[in-house]
Amino acid sequence: MRLDLTQIQKWIPKAARVLDLGCGDGEFLATLRHERQVSGLGLEIDANNITLALQKGIDVIEQDMDRGLDNFPSQSFDVVVMAHALQVLHYPDKVLEEMLRIGAEGIVTFPNFAHWRCRLHLGTRGRMPVSKFLPHSWYDTPNIHFCTVKDFEALCKQRGFRIQKRALVSEGSLTRALSKVWPNLFATTAIFKISR
Repeated sequence: MRLDLTQIQKWIPKAARVLDLGCGDGEFLATLRHERQVSGLGLEIDANNITLALQKGIDVIEQDMDRGLDNFPSQSFDVVVMAHALQVLHYPDKVLEEMLRIGAEGIVTFPNFAHWRCRLHLGTRGRMPVSKFLPHSWYDTPNIHFCTVKDFEALCKQRGFRIQKRALVSEGSLTRALSKVWPNLFATTAIFKISR
């Protein structure tokens, strides 16, 4: 399981009602159901992922987050999760608002586009980076909003979202240590638990 999902799992209370926005193949919800006894619902747009989630016994709805989430009643979930989907949304700020309307808490993860490797690649090569961390070329990437740790924290402050917890994921012990001191420069992935 991805490092960000391992961290998220620790932040979700046992037996919580969880909505997973952009649930992919449902593997994370299946793990939460087994290890945290959550009741979960996934939301996904990709038909192949929906089929895989259903095969795992995950309840999933086909829906585009950018078109709104008004079909979910306010405070109908304990936790709303959105892992590595923020940067692909047309209206990430609106989806964050909806997350905190639907759930008591929201957990968001996203790739940190201010990571030093991205900066170095762009600065020395003059081209958008392609790597394990960012595997797409500029013309076929699903990422349309390039967010950094500082950008997300500024948005939270502007919208009045309370940051309850923050974790920064990086590969390697040195960059993990450095990401605690300089998160915007050394974290590859940012994880935030937010509420109103």
